Amino acid sequence: MLSNKIKTLPQIAGAVKKLKQKNKKIVFTNGCFDILHAGHVSYLSKAKSLGDVLVIGLNSDGSVKKLKGKSRPIVAQKNRAILLAALEAVDFVVVFDDPTPLKLIQAIKPDVLVKGGDWKKENIVGSDFVESCGGKVKSLAYIKGLSTRNIISKIQA
Repeated sequence: MLSNKIKTLPQIAGAVKKLKQKNKKIVFTNGCFDILHAGHVSYLSKAKSLGDVLVIGLNSDGSVKKLKGKSRPIVAQKNRAILLAALEAVDFVVVFDDPTPLKLIQAIKPDVLVKGGDWKKENIVGSDFVESCGGKVKSLAYIKGLSTRNIISKIQA
């Protein structure tokens, strides 16, 4: 059931704690995932391959608007969460409203923090924290031409 995959911060913290007691490797990534596309699906599948459990921090509608402008998000957070939860690679989705996912990262303490290849390691929020806890930070290859921005531009044209 998809609703079992969508968690609040306290719920995911508890779930991750139990999973870690079972020696499960937790992978975390975050993003807006405004218009889900093949690049996202490929990226999330690769992220999942780095561990046992993939947790996605999903930017709330308010935080997407602050990051991307008043015309975004295109898809509401509830629907974005449902779409992400439907993906086989995704174990949990947590919506966050803060400017960054740092509070979520600190609560989860992932074994692996992952971002797309357009992010340099030193710019990945939470990288210092994850490494200080013994975790790893990975930047996965960016798939050229597959971006929400490109999709929106094509629709507008």
